[in-house]
Amino acid sequence: MGLVITQSIKNTIITYFGFGIGAINVLFLYTNFLSDEYFGLITFIFSTANIMMPLLAFGTHNTIIKFYSSFKTRQSQNGFLTLMLFLPLVIIIPLGVIGYISFDSISYWLTKKNVIVGDYIWLIFISAIAFAYFEVFYSWSKVQMKTVFGNFMKEVFHRVCIMILLICLYFNYLTVNQFIYCIVGAYVLRTLIMKIYAFGLRFPVFKLPRINGLSSILKYTSLIIIAGSVATIILEIDKFMLGHYITIENVAYYGVAIYIASVISVPSRSLHQIANPLTAKFLNENDMFELEGFYKKSSLNLFVISGLIFLLIILNINELYKLIPNEFSSGLLVVLLISFSKLTDNLLGNINAILFNSNYYRIVLILGFLLAVLTIVLNLYLIPEYGINGAAFATFLAVFIYNVSKVLFVQVKFKMTPFTINTVKTFVLIIVCIGIFYFWEFPFNPIINITLKGLLITLFYGFIIYVFKLSEDISSIIDNILNRNK
Repeated sequence: MGLVITQSIKNTIITYFGFGIGAINVLFLYTNFLSDEYFGLITFIFSTANIMMPLLAFGTHNTIIKFYSSFKTRQSQNGFLTLMLFLPLVIIIPLGVIGYISFDSISYWLTKKNVIVGDYIWLIFISAIAFAYFEVFYSWSKVQMKTVFGNFMKEVFHRVCIMILLICLYFNYLTVNQFIYCIVGAYVLRTLIMKIYAFGLRFPVFKLPRINGLSSILKYTSLIIIAGSVATIILEIDKFMLGHYITIENVAYYGVAIYIASVISVPSRSLHQIANPLTAKFLNENDMFELEGFYKKSSLNLFVISGLIFLLIILNINELYKLIPNEFSSGLLVVLLISFSKLTDNLLGNINAILFNSNYYRIVLILGFLLAVLTIVLNLYLIPEYGINGAAFATFLAVFIYNVSKVLFVQVKFKMTPFTINTVKTFVLIIVCIGIFYFWEFPFNPIINITLKGLLITLFYGFIIYVFKLSEDISSIIDNILNRNK
């Protein structure tokens, strides 16, 4: 776990720094420097691009992770990486031609409820290509066991760019139209920088020798599109459908609530950067003992850390909403529902890496496809009826069912579960903290209240975790910190 812990800590710090910048952007700059309509439009554009991304990437970012460690010679690795570099074009080029020919029909369908979307449709496709190739180049560096720079580009770079652009917008150096185009430009620039870094680690040799197991690789990369699309649909389809069924300002209110809740997923995102290639390595070497140990440790560590973040959010949410414009407070229930779904995601540790890098990925794809359909159906019914709260409940229900299904599947096929007695103890601790701190309010400024309450929650929660050694890894890190300060 040494390499995992080291890079995970660095990635966590970077990711939280990025989320901190993003929080300033989303909660304060966007809400005060941009109209709700344009804020909703930007959320809609990039959510739609994220939905398209797995298709345009043609699953190659996942395929690189799964198969790279199975190639033992430099020549075979070069041939494999070259194939992965050009494979997305098989989807991007035909889809671009179809989009160009059918542009009027697509535009009519997307602008039924919100006409403002019409002028920016083609930016969705460009953003999706940038997202797709960024993930390809990021996976390229991950398999070299280098994740920190890529994580910086993924979590920090574009948010810093957006902050600068928002300030320029405020001082009228940019129009709103120019601002939107510049955001897309920032994502394209991010992809180019990631490409340079990835090629610096392993420069491509543009030769395509005979690749052993090519049919298995192509079959996997074709099917894994469904897996990537399923995960993205569950996470992003709500914002897309909100923009299709209700006024686009509601997408902004929903987006702010989702951003607040998404902070809980930061530890998971950080761990998975290095956990994904390691899990693939354990599976390729059939090392089930190491895999099971990693499964349990990743689950417990993520649950302990994300449990604290979950508490800090839900126990301070009322004060937090006092800091932003009042109309955004309609997303309060959204925060609670999505926060719980993010917590259950973390509880499952590296389960996605296990499933999508194993030979059982086809069955999981079928399950995921059914749940994606369920998500769409729930949104179709609940959004027109209940607005953003309906979208949140649809996402919560779909994620919960999906996660339970994945745990049961791994338990049946791999004979292992992520849960230990310390998982139960941590869950009880979270409930106790809610009971103690939920009704505890200070009569001060919201920022002071959040700081004081957050500090008390962190000290109490951290003390119990450390004293009862609910996580050996986290207790060891605390011991190292305490010993250094002696």
